[in-house]
Amino acid sequence: MRTSRTAHGRAMRPARAARDRPLARLGRRLAAAAGLVMLMGTLPAAALDATARTPVPSGSYRNAREALRMGVRDYNAGDKEGAARALEYAADQGHALALWKLGRMYAEGDGVPHDDLKAFEFFSRIADDTTDDGPDAQNSGVVASAFTALGTYFLDGIKGTYVRPNPERAYDMFNYAASYFGDPNAQYNLGRLYLDGTGVDTDARQAARWFNLAAEKGHAPAQALLGQMLVNGQGVPAQRARGLMWLSLAREAAQGRKDEWIIALFDKAWAAANEDDRAAAMAQASQATTQVTGSARRRR
Repeated sequence: MRTSRTAHGRAMRPARAARDRPLARLGRRLAAAAGLVMLMGTLPAAALDATARTPVPSGSYRNAREALRMGVRDYNAGDKEGAARALEYAADQGHALALWKLGRMYAEGDGVPHDDLKAFEFFSRIADDTTDDGPDAQNSGVVASAFTALGTYFLDGIKGTYVRPNPERAYDMFNYAASYFGDPNAQYNLGRLYLDGTGVDTDARQAARWFNLAAEKGHAPAQALLGQMLVNGQGVPAQRARGLMWLSLAREAAQGRKDEWIIALFDKAWAAANEDDRAAAMAQASQATTQVTGSARRRR
């Protein structure tokens, strides 16, 4: 494999050790995932700083599970400061879901100060601490999401921190989550790397394959880009009606300003299409909606 995993461990360490220790088992996991990728080839963000932690009174929680339950309760009640304290207790016991929730809170500035480095380190602990359970394990969704988040941080880096842009390592993170866990967000991001030639050689055919896997799980951005590629015959034989179908599904799922680009792609392709392609696209979209919805339900 190109790289080994890296991130922060649980305790404070010298900068070099902190960079080099975490994600120590990724090589073995990526090797297992590589076999899966070969089989598929024929198919069409930090841990809380010790000085900044809010003290948790000894005996406040009987165990990590109780702390997680109380953290979720406080979060849903709007007490996000209390939720962070309870989740930190569970995270200190290595509870993956608590680590993931704290990572999301810091990544989004949700009830806590926005801090990408803290988010990165929480996600890193999930990737480093999790066992080599298979994709059907109880925490598989959390683990896959953590690897995908790490890939995003490695792609752009975190300004002013030791996390530097590293497209090759981002590829490893996305590839593992996409291949081993079938995570649609990772599959989409992997497709983007191949489409743009970021961290890998440009390969439109590979991009279309990964977009297709994510699109079938209801991932709207993947549906939009796959549709555009099919309409234009980019990396795949042109299938205008099928491309319009994927674009129409993405258009229906588009939400808010962040998805305006999806609407623009659909409008352009629809305006240029003939009536036969439009009619065929609508017929295919009706059938595909049922299949995509069923796939999304099975994943839940």
